[in-house]
Amino acid sequence: MKENLMKKYQLYATMGAGFESVVAKELQSLGYKTTNENGRVFFEGTQADIVKTNLWSRTADRIKILLKEFTAMDFDTLYNEVYEFDWAQLLPVDAKFPVQGRAVRSKLHSEPDVQSIVKKAIVDKMMDQYHRRGFLPESGSEYPLDVHIYKNKARISLDTTGASLFKRGYRVEHGGAPLKENFAAGLLKLTPYNGTHPIIDPMTGSGTLAIEAALIAKNVAPGSWRDFAYDNFDWFDSKLHKDALEEAKTQVKSIEAPIWASDIDQSILEIAKLNAHNAGVLQDIRFKQVAVKDFASDLENGIIIANPPYGKRLKDRESAEELYRQMGDVFRPMESFSQYYLTADPKFEECFGKKATKKRKLFNGNLRVDFYQYWANRK
Repeated sequence: MKENLMKKYQLYATMGAGFESVVAKELQSLGYKTTNENGRVFFEGTQADIVKTNLWSRTADRIKILLKEFTAMDFDTLYNEVYEFDWAQLLPVDAKFPVQGRAVRSKLHSEPDVQSIVKKAIVDKMMDQYHRRGFLPESGSEYPLDVHIYKNKARISLDTTGASLFKRGYRVEHGGAPLKENFAAGLLKLTPYNGTHPIIDPMTGSGTLAIEAALIAKNVAPGSWRDFAYDNFDWFDSKLHKDALEEAKTQVKSIEAPIWASDIDQSILEIAKLNAHNAGVLQDIRFKQVAVKDFASDLENGIIIANPPYGKRLKDRESAEELYRQMGDVFRPMESFSQYYLTADPKFEECFGKKATKKRKLFNGNLRVDFYQYWANRK
């Protein structure tokens, strides 16, 4: 269906709570006009834009096509509105189309019922459109559909991404509880980092912050290593993805400023190095085994960013807070560096020995965390 090539779709990106403005700014930098609401940033685009935003978004979770929006106070309305959509234009006769459903603060609050009514309406319409009797095979490509009802307003959408965008494809092993890749990129986007100043991650763990920093500095498209759901849509022009990847390769730059990543644990540093190797940035990051209390650097006018351990259990909390004191002793004097620390411990500032310039509330998964920001006195 090549007429789809120039067709404009109503698109939206989804993201973790607190990152709406970050994703909006990123989409704007890619050339889109955006509008925000909680958990979503809306924009318009063609198939080429679906490819571009999946390939280049560092901070979003998914890119979806909004198919239809309507008010649904009862199941009859839900069924009829879904049935009215031209499903044959979107789904081939053998399409596999799982339906995910969410209902929040709405009259239709049973999510299993919402899902099954939407599924039934689509099946019935396709049976009529394709003149089928009995059942649909669902043996072909997957078209992941989504119904979301909030305050009785229903949205039906098609997910173009597939596995969430944080799954870049370079991370093979997990050391401890690593940050998701798009969460790490989101934190970096909350700093002034653009690759022109040194950056240090002194508790690098499996290396995600340092690797994402290197990808930003080199202007590497974060979706370079993976496929997307749209690759299997029969009406989608497969050449677009290939062309976009080729184009992305021509935009890669050389690293301008040092990226340091250290950790006390040599075995986890080996994992970080493996991940960096898979991302093609091993040569761009200086990895070193060193404890925070022994850390030293002659770099200036850069950024320190870290995701130190939070210590949920009492014994762990005591050692985490001792670590925060060590961090204060070592990093507080490095005044030419802007410093950014993510932790769920409300006593962080007290232990670190300095009140943050700014504090931002975020959610790492379901865990409420704070991003403590200490702005530099530049030399």
